[in-house]
Amino acid sequence: MPLTLLKPGESSLITRVGGSAETRQFLENLGFVVGTPVTVVSELNGNIIVIIKETRVAISREMAVKIAV
Repeated sequence: MPLTLLKPGESSLITRVGGSAETRQFLENLGFVVGTPVTVVSELNGNIIVIIKETRVAISREMAVKIAV
């Protein structure tokens, strides 16, 4: 299921990162790698704030849909 379906406070492991090669590389540089735990902190105006590798990262809903958990 896409990352956007997790509710604030829920955690899961990343199972797949989709999109173009450029999008996958961008997300990988932010820490979104298969097998990495991710926790949703909040959702604000369509953007999602997550904790990944002990860092808070904000990504757009369009990017979050490409991340499967």
